[in-house]
Amino acid sequence: MTLSVRPIEPVDLPAVTRVLTDRWGGTTVVALGRGELVDAAAQPGFIAHLGDDVAGLITYTPSDGSVEIITVDALIPGQGVGRALLDAVCAVAVERGVRRLSLITTNDNTRALRFYQRYGFDLVALHRNGVERARALKPDIPAEADGIPIKHELELELIL
Repeated sequence: MTLSVRPIEPVDLPAVTRVLTDRWGGTTVVALGRGELVDAAAQPGFIAHLGDDVAGLITYTPSDGSVEIITVDALIPGQGVGRALLDAVCAVAVERGVRRLSLITTNDNTRALRFYQRYGFDLVALHRNGVERARALKPDIPAEADGIPIKHELELELIL
């Protein structure tokens, strides 16, 4: 099967909504670094397909001279989906003359942290107890994952 990535189009809204709801509990997510609620389904992004199946989704937004990645979801692990989605956002940033990508993940998300660092992102900040502030906006953020308390935000950047 061939992996394809293309910009999200209006026709993709049902699939985007389904992925975000399954992975994030809805389309509204906390943009952790900004401490505000964002409708991820209303943001620009890319959708990946492996054959006819939705394989992943990434959403992003311009932010202070950089591009902030809001959500990344590789639904089929180990097939290059996450890398292809990040490559697509990098290309948009370079095309716009933006030299920095940023994202924030949480301390429990060790698999993603490993992936981002292998991609070239650098850890630039730890926001202690940052998830507590996020829970004030979105109380259904879980308290733990795989036995790890979800407490801190880890900010990463990639200089292009």
